[in-house]
Amino acid sequence: MPDPFTIHGQVIRPGSRTTVDLPVAQLHTHTPVNMPIHVVRGRRDGPRVFVSAAIHGDELNGVEIIRRLLRHRALKRMRGTLVAVPIVNVHGVLHHSRYLPDRRDLNRSFPGSERGSLAARLAHLFMSEVVDNCTYGIDLHTGAIHRGNLPQIRADLDDPEAARLAKLFGVPVILNSSLRDGSLRQSASDRNVPVLLYEAGEALRFDEFSIRVGVRGVLNVLRALGMLRPSRRKRPLPEPYVARSSTWVRAPQSGFLRTTTELGALVKKGDRLGVVSDPFGEQEEAVTALGDGIVVGRTHLPLVNEGDGLFHIARFEAADEVAAELEAFQSGEEAFTGGEQGEEPG
Repeated sequence: MPDPFTIHGQVIRPGSRTTVDLPVAQLHTHTPVNMPIHVVRGRRDGPRVFVSAAIHGDELNGVEIIRRLLRHRALKRMRGTLVAVPIVNVHGVLHHSRYLPDRRDLNRSFPGSERGSLAARLAHLFMSEVVDNCTYGIDLHTGAIHRGNLPQIRADLDDPEAARLAKLFGVPVILNSSLRDGSLRQSASDRNVPVLLYEAGEALRFDEFSIRVGVRGVLNVLRALGMLRPSRRKRPLPEPYVARSSTWVRAPQSGFLRTTTELGALVKKGDRLGVVSDPFGEQEEAVTALGDGIVVGRTHLPLVNEGDGLFHIARFEAADEVAAELEAFQSGEEAFTGGEQGEEPG
């Protein structure tokens, strides 16, 4: 018999799907606020994986990734348990804000506490009801507001299991990212739950390419864990490249940015990435790359202040090979149209 699985006192039986509403805190209007969780249990035991989104309330791509994931027909023959949490920071989503109402960053508030701030209580609820019930996790993020990120996986590559799953997610770029105090990844790691962080797209925007890549990546991880049947796809997964360091190129002056460099571009030290000028064009200053690498993040806002981060460049041993792999990857993914293959119509 499969092991029992309980969230918030509710038993989810093998072969069933259930939505559980975790009570958070009421609004000023006395309206209750819940964190919605959808649990899919296979008929057979297996790993327990949580997939979470909107820990930052303005990062919405992950919400759509989870919606498509839950409609995928592959889950009908799944073993193990999938815990899908499309909206962790409910207050942030309601206010289109990265933060909670008290301006705290939820992803710096883990593991939280039962009697702390709103952020601490929400973090504690997520840890006790979700993380403590799972053996793996995938956390879905985007760039900040007005900033876009190339689809990438961030993981602690010193953790062998996290490194293995990061490579199997199926994106060409992996950034080695150490654990940060107060983050979900660190707190989960302290409880021996490896977590991958998927970064793609921009806050408050749906990006179709990032969403499709995210859905496929989550399915790839579930297959790697033996929860789903192997894929029939003939095209092999891209060989990922690992960046051990990255840096932001910052605005040399305040003004208006005209950029000539896109996400995924290969740049060499000294290359001009854009120009910052005053409104008259009388004072212009070039923005140049500080070293060789691939642009994995960039601002989309033309208005910049001196010192603003404009281009995020990851360093690779063979940057030209990464650029070629990225071009092939993007061309291959964009060949698919419509919804994710395997998503049920409706």
